[in-house]
Amino acid sequence: MSTKATRPRATASASIKRRADAADPAFVLEDSPFFLMNQATGAYAMAMERALKAIGTDIPRWRILMLAHERGPISVGEIARLGVLKVPTATKAVQRLAAEGLLQVTRSSSDARVTEVTCTPSGADSVAKVRRVASARFHQAFADFSSSELDALNQLLRRVLTAFDR
Repeated sequence: MSTKATRPRATASASIKRRADAADPAFVLEDSPFFLMNQATGAYAMAMERALKAIGTDIPRWRILMLAHERGPISVGEIARLGVLKVPTATKAVQRLAAEGLLQVTRSSSDARVTEVTCTPSGADSVAKVRRVASARFHQAFADFSSSELDALNQLLRRVLTAFDR
Protein backbone atom coordinates (compact mmCIF):
# COMPACT_ATOMS: atom_id res chain seq x y z
CA MET A 1 0.00 0.00 0.00
CA SER A 2 1.35 3.39 -0.96
CA THR A 3 2.09 5.90 1.78
CA LYS A 4 1.94 8.74 -0.73
CA ALA A 5 -1.11 10.90 -0.18
CA THR A 6 -3.43 11.00 -3.12
CA ARG A 7 -6.32 13.24 -3.84
CA PRO A 8 -9.07 12.82 -6.35
CA ARG A 9 -8.21 14.20 -9.77
CA ALA A 10 -10.21 17.23 -10.73
CA THR A 11 -12.70 16.80 -13.48
CA ALA A 12 -12.45 18.50 -16.81
CA SER A 13 -15.60 20.41 -15.84
CA ALA A 14 -13.59 22.63 -13.47
CA SER A 15 -12.48 25.79 -15.23
CA ILE A 16 -8.93 25.94 -16.55
CA LYS A 17 -8.24 28.84 -14.19
CA ARG A 18 -9.15 26.58 -11.26
CA ARG A 19 -7.24 23.58 -12.64
CA ALA A 20 -4.17 25.79 -13.21
CA ASP A 21 -4.20 27.40 -9.74
CA ALA A 22 -1.98 25.43 -7.37
CA ALA A 23 -4.00 26.54 -4.33
CA ASP A 24 -7.33 25.38 -5.78
CA PRO A 25 -8.62 21.89 -4.87
CA ALA A 26 -9.32 21.36 -8.59
CA PHE A 27 -5.62 21.86 -9.43
CA VAL A 28 -4.16 19.56 -12.09
CA LEU A 29 -0.41 19.85 -12.55
CA GLU A 30 -0.60 19.19 -16.29
CA ASP A 31 -2.98 22.15 -16.67
CA SER A 32 -0.57 24.60 -15.04
CA PRO A 33 0.92 26.96 -17.64
CA PHE A 34 4.05 27.23 -15.50
CA PHE A 35 4.44 23.44 -15.49
CA LEU A 36 3.98 23.36 -19.26
CA MET A 37 6.34 26.31 -19.86
CA ASN A 38 8.94 24.62 -17.67
CA GLN A 39 8.53 21.33 -19.53
CA ALA A 40 8.80 23.08 -22.92
CA THR A 41 11.81 25.13 -21.82
CA GLY A 42 13.50 22.07 -20.37
CA ALA A 43 12.93 20.01 -23.54
CA TYR A 44 14.30 22.88 -25.63
CA ALA A 45 17.33 23.31 -23.36
CA MET A 46 18.16 19.59 -23.50
CA ALA A 47 17.85 19.53 -27.30
CA MET A 48 19.98 22.67 -27.59
CA GLU A 49 22.60 21.32 -25.16
CA ARG A 50 23.06 18.21 -27.31
CA ALA A 51 23.18 20.18 -30.56
CA LEU A 52 25.50 22.87 -29.18
CA LYS A 53 27.86 20.30 -27.68
CA ALA A 54 28.27 18.84 -31.18
CA ILE A 55 29.69 22.20 -32.36
CA GLY A 56 31.80 22.77 -29.25
CA THR A 57 29.72 25.25 -27.31
CA ASP A 58 27.05 25.39 -24.61
CA ILE A 59 23.95 27.36 -23.68
CA PRO A 60 25.55 30.15 -21.59
CA ARG A 61 28.13 30.80 -24.32
CA TRP A 62 25.40 30.76 -26.96
CA ARG A 63 23.21 33.21 -25.04
CA ILE A 64 26.12 35.58 -24.45
CA LEU A 65 27.35 35.46 -28.05
CA MET A 66 23.83 36.03 -29.41
CA LEU A 67 23.23 38.97 -27.09
CA ALA A 68 26.60 40.56 -27.84
CA HIS A 69 26.02 40.09 -31.56
CA GLU A 70 22.43 41.38 -31.55
CA ARG A 71 22.64 44.07 -28.87
CA GLY A 72 26.33 45.00 -28.61
CA PRO A 73 27.79 46.97 -27.14
CA ILE A 74 25.94 45.52 -24.17
CA SER A 75 26.83 45.54 -20.47
CA VAL A 76 27.61 42.34 -18.62
CA GLY A 77 24.70 43.13 -16.29
CA GLU A 78 22.31 43.36 -19.23
CA ILE A 79 23.70 40.10 -20.64
CA ALA A 80 23.01 38.45 -17.29
CA ARG A 81 19.48 39.86 -17.13
CA LEU A 82 18.47 39.03 -20.71
CA GLY A 83 20.35 35.73 -20.76
CA VAL A 84 18.83 34.64 -17.45
CA LEU A 85 22.28 34.15 -15.95
CA LYS A 86 23.79 35.14 -12.62
CA VAL A 87 26.14 38.11 -12.98
CA PRO A 88 29.23 36.16 -11.78
CA THR A 89 28.43 33.37 -14.26
CA ALA A 90 27.99 35.88 -17.08
CA THR A 91 31.19 37.70 -16.10
CA LYS A 92 33.28 34.52 -16.11
CA ALA A 93 31.82 33.34 -19.41
CA VAL A 94 32.37 36.76 -21.02
CA GLN A 95 35.99 36.69 -19.85
CA ARG A 96 36.49 33.21 -21.34
CA LEU A 97 34.88 34.23 -24.63
CA ALA A 98 37.05 37.35 -24.75
CA ALA A 99 40.18 35.25 -24.09
CA GLU A 100 39.12 33.06 -27.04
CA GLY A 101 38.84 36.14 -29.25
CA LEU A 102 35.06 35.86 -29.68
CA LEU A 103 34.17 38.98 -27.69
CA GLN A 104 35.76 42.34 -27.07
CA VAL A 105 35.42 43.78 -23.57
CA THR A 106 35.85 47.50 -22.85
CA ARG A 107 34.93 49.96 -20.12
CA SER A 108 31.98 52.19 -20.88
CA SER A 109 33.01 55.70 -21.86
CA SER A 110 30.07 57.10 -19.86
CA ASP A 111 30.51 54.96 -16.72
CA ALA A 112 33.85 53.27 -15.96
CA ARG A 113 32.08 50.83 -13.59
CA VAL A 114 30.28 49.29 -16.57
CA THR A 115 31.92 46.66 -18.77
CA GLU A 116 30.63 46.69 -22.35
CA VAL A 117 30.78 43.65 -24.57
CA THR A 118 30.83 43.48 -28.36
CA CYS A 119 31.14 40.56 -30.73
CA THR A 120 34.37 40.20 -32.72
CA PRO A 121 34.40 38.92 -36.31
CA SER A 122 35.35 35.45 -34.95
CA GLY A 123 32.43 35.73 -32.54
CA ALA A 124 30.12 36.58 -35.45
CA ASP A 125 31.32 33.40 -37.22
CA SER A 126 30.44 31.40 -34.10
CA VAL A 127 27.03 33.08 -33.98
CA ALA A 128 26.38 31.96 -37.57
CA LYS A 129 27.10 28.33 -36.60
CA VAL A 130 24.88 28.57 -33.54
CA ARG A 131 22.05 30.14 -35.54
CA ARG A 132 21.99 27.08 -37.79
CA VAL A 133 21.68 24.84 -34.72
CA ALA A 134 19.00 27.08 -33.20
CA SER A 135 17.12 27.17 -36.50
CA ALA A 136 16.92 23.39 -36.58
CA ARG A 137 15.48 23.34 -33.04
CA PHE A 138 13.03 26.12 -33.98
CA HIS A 139 11.74 24.14 -36.95
CA GLN A 140 11.56 21.00 -34.82
CA ALA A 141 9.36 22.77 -32.28
CA PHE A 142 7.24 25.01 -34.50
CA ALA A 143 6.90 23.19 -37.84
CA ASP A 144 3.19 22.63 -37.23
CA PHE A 145 2.49 26.20 -36.05
CA SER A 146 1.07 28.84 -38.35
CA SER A 147 2.59 32.31 -38.32
CA SER A 148 -0.47 33.63 -36.50
CA GLU A 149 -0.20 30.90 -33.84
CA LEU A 150 3.47 31.68 -33.28
CA ASP A 151 2.65 35.39 -33.06
CA ALA A 152 -0.14 34.67 -30.56
CA LEU A 153 2.20 32.51 -28.46
CA ASN A 154 4.81 35.28 -28.40
CA GLN A 155 2.19 37.84 -27.39
CA LEU A 156 0.93 35.62 -24.57
CA LEU A 157 4.46 34.99 -23.27
CA ARG A 158 5.18 38.74 -23.35
CA ARG A 159 2.04 39.29 -21.24
CA VAL A 160 3.29 36.74 -18.69
CA LEU A 161 6.70 38.48 -18.57
CA THR A 162 5.05 41.88 -18.19
CA ALA A 163 2.95 40.61 -15.27
CA PHE A 164 6.16 39.75 -13.38
CA ASP A 165 7.75 43.11 -14.17
CA ARG A 166 5.02 45.06 -12.34
